Amino acid sequence: MIVEYPQHMTPIVQRKGMNVSADRDDAASIDRLIRSAASYIAGGVVSLNRKVEPDITFVRAAGSKLTDIDGTEYIDYHAAFSPHLLGHNDPGVNAAVVEAIDRQESLMGTGTTPWEVTLARLLCESVPSLERVQITNTGSEATAHAIRLARAYTGRDDIILMLGGYNGWHNDVARTVMPTIEQIGPRVSPGEYPVLPFSAGIPQDALRHLHVVNFNDSDSVEYVMGERPIACVLVEPVLQNIGVVLPRPSYLARLRELCDRHGALLVFDEVKTGFRTCLGGYQQVCNVTPDLSLFGKAVANGYPMGVIGGRERIMRLFHDPDPARKTLIAGTYNAHPFTSAAAIATIERLRDHGDEIYARLDRLTARLVAGLTEIFSDRGIASTTPRNGSAYCTYFCDHAPVDWHDIAANHDFELDRRYRRALIERGIYQFPQPCKQGSVSAAHSDQDIDRTLEIAARVVGEL
Repeated sequence: MIVEYPQHMTPIVQRKGMNVSADRDDAASIDRLIRSAASYIAGGVVSLNRKVEPDITFVRAAGSKLTDIDGTEYIDYHAAFSPHLLGHNDPGVNAAVVEAIDRQESLMGTGTTPWEVTLARLLCESVPSLERVQITNTGSEATAHAIRLARAYTGRDDIILMLGGYNGWHNDVARTVMPTIEQIGPRVSPGEYPVLPFSAGIPQDALRHLHVVNFNDSDSVEYVMGERPIACVLVEPVLQNIGVVLPRPSYLARLRELCDRHGALLVFDEVKTGFRTCLGGYQQVCNVTPDLSLFGKAVANGYPMGVIGGRERIMRLFHDPDPARKTLIAGTYNAHPFTSAAAIATIERLRDHGDEIYARLDRLTARLVAGLTEIFSDRGIASTTPRNGSAYCTYFCDHAPVDWHDIAANHDFELDRRYRRALIERGIYQFPQPCKQGSVSAAHSDQDIDRTLEIAARVVGEL
């Protein structure tokens, strides 16, 4: 494989599978690459959520490790916002993609393909609430389709979203994920928070149909439902875009009851929790059945894919014979054969070896969390590290947060930022933004956990 770099730059590291050579001045070469990116890419990076400091250019990943452009290796707990459940470049998943290429599977663009049928069957068998599914390329597409379905099914326009939740980039979910305490003001319950758009170019008319309430606050959901006709409640069953905020006992069951009572759909956004928590998603853990479910990220172990599925009576609107009820779903690359091969291989691995894989993930993450808890306690630093399976996050406050308002008011953001930056400087990569989820993969080893705790102890001692 030839990695193509800007002509004015000679790549720095020689790594397996890459034709690269050494450069005399590493720092200058990295600087030239970054400046070249800004010359061609708006904002200098594809997907501006990735624009962070330190601005590290990674060129290779395998298992639990990332390698940057100057050859430095990191133990990775970011996992590209968590898709890499089995680890980077899992040999089995990659082999399935190569086999699909060797079979000359292609983007057919007409009719049904064997791989999309196989994938759909595996999804429905894995998650009992999925009576029918459709495949998209991203989680954002899946949430957009879910909202459209909910509006078509109920004949209503308004939706309820969670403060601190993230459900994609499109207008119908476009509120600020991590507003400051000054922006949101005093706690509101029961009631709703102002909708703070996270992008320009969103019509005010779109925002007036959005109602933002606190996670874990079913009284506010009931309040809004009493004020407005609601099409759906869109909720991550565990808030994992602001770390790991777990649902209180009976919270999700209460949402189910409220949606049934008021004729709204309950939509679980399991783009982050799905397949990482367990094969059946967090809904299997909490024993609450949503009307629609959304998946992505771990479903294909890093290959791009989104899934929407749920009750047949709702999903049939995608092919309703009545044009007034039919909701369009289309996409040239939906269920592309290579991403489908990755998803099939991932799901089959989790189906056939899930007990072993999830037990390993749970054991490693429990070791990591216990070690971090001891490190912070020994040094008198108030902290808590909640986890959901192999997802975890350390908050610098004296209790496990119950919602974003709680985090915004009590978490030490500056300490979190310094802690993450210091870990990165010593070869432990966590996304360098406060309150972002850490992810353990099946490729992590006990040695990785040992090394991480050793470095964390050193870092905490210097904070």
